[in-house]
Amino acid sequence: MIEVSGEKLLSWRRKQLEYGGSQKELDWLLDMSANLKWEHLQKVYLDPNKSCFISHPLHLVSCIWKTYLSTKEPLQYLVGRCPWRDFELEINSSALIPRQETERIVDLALDKFDSNFDGIWADLGTGSGALAISLARNFPKANGHAVDCCKDVLDLAERNLKHLAPNSFVELHLGDWWEPINPWWGELNLVVANPPYIPSRLISKLEKKVKNFEPHLALSGGLDGLFSLRKIIEYSIKGLSKNGWLIVEHHYDQSETVCNLMSSVGLKDVDFSLDFENVRRFSIGRRPID
Repeated sequence: MIEVSGEKLLSWRRKQLEYGGSQKELDWLLDMSANLKWEHLQKVYLDPNKSCFISHPLHLVSCIWKTYLSTKEPLQYLVGRCPWRDFELEINSSALIPRQETERIVDLALDKFDSNFDGIWADLGTGSGALAISLARNFPKANGHAVDCCKDVLDLAERNLKHLAPNSFVELHLGDWWEPINPWWGELNLVVANPPYIPSRLISKLEKKVKNFEPHLALSGGLDGLFSLRKIIEYSIKGLSKNGWLIVEHHYDQSETVCNLMSSVGLKDVDFSLDFENVRRFSIGRRPID
């Protein structure tokens, strides 16, 4: 660890913000790249005579900051890490950066099953493995399946699972949605998915750091944004066990359509749930017993 005086750190911070960006982004970078937590930074604010410790020199942090400001490449990719829920993921540009709102899928799953759940779950389109890791950690007795259509992404998810849920029972599968877990169709008690759902016409209107760097395969849901959601919902009645639950994330204006799709294939107890900003972001449905 490197000791830095409070005055030097605050002077460095002011200079970096003169180049651009926000305080929130810079403080996040200090945390992720130099292991300077907010509580330690706050002590320096209150008393600049105090010192603090960082894991990487400030000039290296400056290089990352300047790259971010000039290219708009997401800080998560530049650092190679992303905090999510109660852990930190390895992340790279092959996979979508996990959003905080997606954490709600885990909360919704925990509403349906407790920690003694010993059935089978699946995460369709696992990406970096965020949802799969959370399910594995919260349901240690269950068996899980993480699916993705991209080998590089699946390799990333595998590394994250080995690091963050090393004792879990999770199999990884390369393929399209339900197809690679066909042998378990009819046995899946819980299936979650955060598929690409942004209408293709809107991709060009996204922020530069999203449209220029995050994989479009994980963003674009086709003309109306529902291409992948239709596939997932269509096969849910075959893939889920009786009384098995499907939980999906979707675009802010797709709730009614997605709920109707769920009802049309025979799912029951169909409902929506809100994200942290009270937007109808998730839809839930259950395969009936009969």
